[in-house]
Amino acid sequence: MTPGRWFIAIAGNIGVGKSSLTALLSQRLGWEPFYEAVDENPYLADFYRDMPRWAFHSQIFFLSRRLRHHYDLLQRPHSVIQDRCVYEDAEIFASNLYHQGAMSERDYRVYRELYETVVRILPPPDLIVYLRASVPTLLQRIRQRGREYEQVIDPSYLARLNDLYEAWAARFDRCPVLVIPTDNLDFVHEPQHLDIIIDRIRERLAGKEVLHLPSTRSAPPEEGSQ
Repeated sequence: MTPGRWFIAIAGNIGVGKSSLTALLSQRLGWEPFYEAVDENPYLADFYRDMPRWAFHSQIFFLSRRLRHHYDLLQRPHSVIQDRCVYEDAEIFASNLYHQGAMSERDYRVYRELYETVVRILPPPDLIVYLRASVPTLLQRIRQRGREYEQVIDPSYLARLNDLYEAWAARFDRCPVLVIPTDNLDFVHEPQHLDIIIDRIRERLAGKEVLHLPSTRSAPPEEGSQ
């Protein structure tokens, strides 16, 4: 992208606060937001009730929407923020479904072939901001936002996703990844926490390494950066 025109994506597990941070960054920075199409997915409620039956359908819906959003936002003449990136669909969610037996070998092979073909020709974001949170924090935030179909999510499912996120963030090399621990971070109600995240994003986009954040209740704990 041209200088001063940025494409960043907010990544992280279910309930970690991606949509909230996307909205706040959009308001503060004047960047256009692209939100995850969760409420538009016609398979999602069925998926949470019967994952093996509906996993392929749900993942194909998310992949198609994310690919369309990724392409659309690359056409924008101004900076954009994406709520969840296309890489998470395949590397985290589809991979987890396949390895836990909820997606068949045939379905997973077709899904991966589609994903790998398209991402090879799509330019990556300038930066991915990965929001990290423990399972208890995720469960608390899921309860607070009150989506009925999410209340049945198994904590072990969130734990498996967390493990996949950590492995993915450590090996991902298509663009820089800025890791933000959020267990003690309330960027929705604490403006200084949002200020810290914005400062770190600006520093990372400027090519500076971001290695540590203050480890206090009023600021996020230690942060990693790849």
